[in-house]
Amino acid sequence: MSDVRRNDGDELRALMARVPSVERVLASDAFAPLCARYGRTQVLDALRTTLDAWRGEAQAGRASVDALSDASLALSVGEHLAKRTQSSVRSVFNLTGTVLHTNLGRALLPDEAVSAVVDILTRPANLEFNLDTGARGDRDDLINGLICELTGAEAATVVNNNAAAVLLTLSALASRREVIVSRGELVEIGGAFRIPDIMSRAGAKLREVGTTNRTHLKDYDEAIGPKTALLMKVHCSNYAVTGFTKEVSLAELAPLAKARGLAIAVDLGSGTLVDLAQWGLPREATVRETVAAGADVVSFSGDKLLGGPQAGLIVGRRDLIAKIKKHPLKRALRVGKLTLAALEAVLRLYRAPENLRERLTTLRLLTRPADAMRLSAERIQAALQRMAGAEFAVAAEPMFSQIGSGALPVDVLPSYGLAVRLASGKRAGGQLNRLEKRLRELPRPVLGRIADGALRLDLRCLEEADEAAFVAQLEARSAGA
Repeated sequence: MSDVRRNDGDELRALMARVPSVERVLASDAFAPLCARYGRTQVLDALRTTLDAWRGEAQAGRASVDALSDASLALSVGEHLAKRTQSSVRSVFNLTGTVLHTNLGRALLPDEAVSAVVDILTRPANLEFNLDTGARGDRDDLINGLICELTGAEAATVVNNNAAAVLLTLSALASRREVIVSRGELVEIGGAFRIPDIMSRAGAKLREVGTTNRTHLKDYDEAIGPKTALLMKVHCSNYAVTGFTKEVSLAELAPLAKARGLAIAVDLGSGTLVDLAQWGLPREATVRETVAAGADVVSFSGDKLLGGPQAGLIVGRRDLIAKIKKHPLKRALRVGKLTLAALEAVLRLYRAPENLRERLTTLRLLTRPADAMRLSAERIQAALQRMAGAEFAVAAEPMFSQIGSGALPVDVLPSYGLAVRLASGKRAGGQLNRLEKRLRELPRPVLGRIADGALRLDLRCLEEADEAAFVAQLEARSAGA
């Protein structure tokens, strides 16, 4: 090896003369696989970048002539291109303990939905073509019947998320008029979605009634006036008010709305289609129950408890849905063929509720037995210990998961996972942060959470099919450490 530590002018010129011809290097056997994989244009650009970096090192007296061999250059260029061409959207291991994690894409699609999306990606489809009449169709017609069948609503439409559904509903039904909402339901969720702000952007005027913790039926009744367009109830998806509280149920509010000739809109948030209590999960009102209780319009998410793609579903009275669909914002907020294909596939699973737990990924993860996670933790423990090193102690421990994305915010699910602490027993400082960063830097990043002096890896979302791949990259990192 010829390391250059100090270079006078002559030495530097002699060293620079050793830089090979770009064309010759590109034509070498070492670069043939790179050109075949990445294309000549990208390889040429990366090679020039690599050689420019070497020249800078040479001027600083730190360059090695060995780095100019075809093999060494091919290795450097290959590493550069691998990093450059890596997708920004990457698969991760979600060991945070939150199943429907907003930052990690929420619900995972079942195989049926994935197949439907692949099919619609590769072939023309009747997105807006009526095969019966041979004329232009309405994309909502593709799933309108299925949604209505499962919810008991008269009509339905779909937009790109529930925030859009609320915005569109208010814009279409309450522009320049008042909407009455309990003060205790003026929620703010992630991403600065605030009911008062959305109402303002929709051109509606908020009329608050009651107090933060108590609202009565008479509060709604006394607030109704000639400018009232809607009564609205909002699911408190990311918090709970406890103690001395009172809210007006939909069943109580519906007769008042009917008597005063008003419609009720309900932002149901997560929006489950089945009673989760049958699987031992906390109970949440279903969309069908909400419609039956007197809601005229109900909006809810597609990628939360429903277990489908990101979407906002709006169901309700036929005349109100028709008015919503005619609003100019509907076209701006509509969904594409990929969402419709995935959503239809997921909704069809609900026709066989006896198989739903096994086939709907979200429900399968939410109901995963704690014993299965315990056994997984015991199988993985040694591999994680080797990767972490003697500085840390890895233990298999009970944990608590949460549903996430604002669904049932105060309820937790018994779980199991791995807790990593300092082997010395001392309170961890930056060591856990560094280990957490090492896990994030793995080929398929591992995301956990630091809490109560430990790095916690909840295994609820690590199914057995992915366990081998998880362990393999831990072992590979241990071997390379």
